[in-house]
Amino acid sequence: MLKKKILILCTGNSCRSQIAEGFIRKFVNNHAEVYSAGIETHGVNANAINIMQEIGINISAHTSNHVDEYANIEFDYVITVCDNAKESCPIFPSKAIKIHQNFPDPAKVTGTNEEIKNAFRHTRELIEIFSLDFAKKYFSSN
Repeated sequence: MLKKKILILCTGNSCRSQIAEGFIRKFVNNHAEVYSAGIETHGVNANAINIMQEIGINISAHTSNHVDEYANIEFDYVITVCDNAKESCPIFPSKAIKIHQNFPDPAKVTGTNEEIKNAFRHTRELIEIFSLDFAKKYFSSN
């Protein structure tokens, strides 16, 4: 049986889409191929890596990819995790189910290191809930 293919899109593929990729990989438990990309590439944010490591999910090997790299893949799901990516998302001529959920961008938060970490943790918690709901809805029978 072919695995479903999931693409998670964000503006820079540095924080929110990387966090979502980590959670969705965990929650679909090898029942899907999970990709993330941006409409730009900003590199994987060190704070995103660190806050995921806090809960035992290692995204340190993730790379920041441009959505054009995946133009020839037939996705089953395309998830946008920020309004900018949804508005700027290239058209995927496919049967993909498109899902959108805007999450706050923790990379835009300023303040002390602890305030910034807390912003990343808050976004992580929101994405975790969304990712678990997504996996339950679309992969619960696997």
